Amino acid sequence: MSQFEKKQLTKKSENISGWYTDVILKSELADYAPVKGTMVIRPYGFAIWERVQEILNPWMKKAGIKNAYFPLFIPHSLLEKEKEHVKGFSPELAVVTIGGGEKLKDPLVVRPTSETIMYEMYAKWIQSWRDLPLLINQWNNVVRWEKRTYLFLRTSEFLWNEGHTAHETEKEAIEMALMVLEWYRKIYEEYYAIPVVLGTKSDAEKFAGAKTTYTVEALMPDGKALQGATSHNLGQNFSKSFNIHFQNREGKNDFVWQTSWGLSTRSIGGLILAHGDDNGLVLPPKLAPTKVVILPILGKEDEKILAFCKDLKTAIEEGQTVFPGEVQVRDDPVKTYGWKVNDTELKGIPLVIPVGGKEVSENKINIKFRVKELQDTVVDLNSHNVAEKVEKALSTMQTYLFEKAKKFLDENTHTVTSYDQFKEIMAGKRGFIQAFWCEGAACEKKIKEETKASTRCLPLDAKTEDGVCIYCGKPSTHRWIFAQSY
Repeated sequence: MSQFEKKQLTKKSENISGWYTDVILKSELADYAPVKGTMVIRPYGFAIWERVQEILNPWMKKAGIKNAYFPLFIPHSLLEKEKEHVKGFSPELAVVTIGGGEKLKDPLVVRPTSETIMYEMYAKWIQSWRDLPLLINQWNNVVRWEKRTYLFLRTSEFLWNEGHTAHETEKEAIEMALMVLEWYRKIYEEYYAIPVVLGTKSDAEKFAGAKTTYTVEALMPDGKALQGATSHNLGQNFSKSFNIHFQNREGKNDFVWQTSWGLSTRSIGGLILAHGDDNGLVLPPKLAPTKVVILPILGKEDEKILAFCKDLKTAIEEGQTVFPGEVQVRDDPVKTYGWKVNDTELKGIPLVIPVGGKEVSENKINIKFRVKELQDTVVDLNSHNVAEKVEKALSTMQTYLFEKAKKFLDENTHTVTSYDQFKEIMAGKRGFIQAFWCEGAACEKKIKEETKASTRCLPLDAKTEDGVCIYCGKPSTHRWIFAQSY
């Protein structure tokens, strides 16, 4: 990549939408696939998703949740067992009507989500309270036939974790749903370095078939909201439709209480938007596939420089603790030093360590941060443990990214008391708006039609207050969060 080529990257500060697509393609996170609305996740992008799996899997397994896999195809007749569910997904369904050259008697739906196929099996597996709780997750793909697509953020096929649990009591189900919600908060805030708001969805915005939908909401730099993940208390809606019943401890027949929950590759879109800058990606160290690049500045003492780089790489790797990820020595002789500098910047690699004759002779290195706001760290290898210094630098960058994003969230969360204020903000820089709402569907619909802003959630920590609806003026007891969304 020449300096000229790098300049072809659209500037985020001037055109965030154009920049977003541009940076995904040029940093080799993903590419467009031949089927409209789908994408290929390239190895660099998939490495981030693998890291997410490495984080979530131990949490789930510690809680007794086991991974499994269920079929991609769902008989349409199964989907129709839960009317509210199928109604919610009908516009997005992909349906197979011919198989093996013959018309199918029962068309097959390419899964938009797996409740129906999994619960048909749960009904077979659960007979007694001794079979509960049943805790299963799967890492899979789902298909929702989107009309307007956007790399990572909205594609016709995406990847996610899809958890489904069955319990004796609603109390246990709610506890599970909230525990998972906390996992999602933790992964966003402590790994993605993105602050989030936790809350419940309105009836109009909740998952089709759910009793309660809990959500993780993040604010992106363009002032739009990203629904980062959801966790649902399904009540007994599906268990009654799919006849998932059991003999309880009193010997009576009862229906199980259920949850479902998921975090998808859409979250990588949020990661890109939240931290990237005019020069490319900026990846939080805890998620970056490559955490450090050592760049040899080759000249008269190539052998000494390369040997120094190799030893440096080993020293950093041997001291690795909190921050996983590869340490690379970019010693490819075909690529120029300038190309390598630009490539590491474009791909958002957290730390770069240039090594030339001076570094070798002085036995000192200069750790450079991907974000220019943080000052370089000079490390004297004669007196300091380089691995500890690298870990500290990575920690500093992780904290910086979160605090920067938190400051943005705080500065762009507005409390309004009039609909005129509401409309003015949504017509301008947008953001989260806290406003009283009567919780009536008619007002919710009108607000969305007039401002493109939807109810994002009622925060879990929302106080009960006396107020009036921002739209109709009727009495209201809670401030909801509104925002435009992707």
